[in-house]
Amino acid sequence: MSTMALGMSERLKPIHAAVAAMVRDEIGPMSEEFLADVPKDGRWVYTPRQSQILEGLKAKARERNLWNFWLTDSERGYGLSTVEYAYLAEEMGKVHLGAETFNCSAPDTGNMEVFERYCTPEQQAPWLPKLLAGEIRSAYLMTEPDVASSDATNISLSCVRDGDDYVLNGDKWWASGAGDPRCRIYIVMVRTGGDDLPKHRRHSMVLVPADTPGVEVLRAMTVYGEDDAPHGHMHIRFTDARVPKANLILEEGRGFEVAQGRLGPGRIHHCMRAIGQAEAALELMCKRSLGREAFGKPLSQLGGNFDLIAECRMEIEMARLLCLKAAWMMDQGDQRAAAPWISQIKVVAPNVALKVVDAAVQMHGAMGISQDTPLARMWTHLRTLRLADGPDAVHRRQVARWELAKHSQERQ
Repeated sequence: MSTMALGMSERLKPIHAAVAAMVRDEIGPMSEEFLADVPKDGRWVYTPRQSQILEGLKAKARERNLWNFWLTDSERGYGLSTVEYAYLAEEMGKVHLGAETFNCSAPDTGNMEVFERYCTPEQQAPWLPKLLAGEIRSAYLMTEPDVASSDATNISLSCVRDGDDYVLNGDKWWASGAGDPRCRIYIVMVRTGGDDLPKHRRHSMVLVPADTPGVEVLRAMTVYGEDDAPHGHMHIRFTDARVPKANLILEEGRGFEVAQGRLGPGRIHHCMRAIGQAEAALELMCKRSLGREAFGKPLSQLGGNFDLIAECRMEIEMARLLCLKAAWMMDQGDQRAAAPWISQIKVVAPNVALKVVDAAVQMHGAMGISQDTPLARMWTHLRTLRLADGPDAVHRRQVARWELAKHSQERQ
């Protein structure tokens, strides 16, 4: 095993400094104005001011060559390692528009990974160049309302071959980003095989243009009462929706292969950004504790707040190191060896960040649950992250199986 280098490389330092400065000085101040301009009615559009803010920030990032960092081990990107990207993703996670400004936001990064790694040039041509340029958005449709989708072998959306087409019937929900008016393409996990096939050979991935006849967006799902407009997490119904057989990714029965190739990087990117949110929350908490007085003392000197701040700092540092180790394991090129490390950080990062955000909310009092700080929005996102890309219990199960297997081998 090669030396485990988790520090910031020399080539990364100037890139990191540029990203951090842009997040702090330009993106952060504009993010709140962007969110405040979401229309009260007709929410699935971008107002002229929102478009001006977002496209203006993206144009600056492109001009500065701060773009598509997530493309690790690719000729199209910077060629950064996953460890190097982790430091950038953490900065992006601190503000709402951070990731999209640099074209590094979910679900597009994972979807572009699928296009690049698994799709033919003909499948890439209509979508990948526009996604890489930040001109359109995409969605990934896996979860279904009527089955326990944390066990993906339950996925049941019907996909039946009919001549030169596939015909899709069924529902998907929590299609993140599908509310965005710029969303043009869905990557959909479907069932193509019967019970006679092994469980992990029954599913496939297909490309479905968002404007395909028979595809209907039923509603926006709310997260603790918020619809996350104009991004959205949509409930979508397929009724005899037809796509050409050429839209099948790889071949029938390889859906799990594509899903695992997509979800590994996506999971760790979420974790990197979660650590950034924890850092942002801790900064708010410290400033609040020093600038606010009660009972004749700064809040930092009341109750257990001193210890709480220290605990938050220590847990963030531990989570960051675990995230970097998981990233390093991914960089070694063995997905199976990296998987349990990704599962570990997928549990740890959202839970640590939630603890820090919750402590920051408490330090702010009633203000902490209001629209006057980003803390309430952070909390709902992080609580959702404990379910997205596999709930805690599933990842704990994987970690435990990996741990027990080591000792089982010793006994044989």
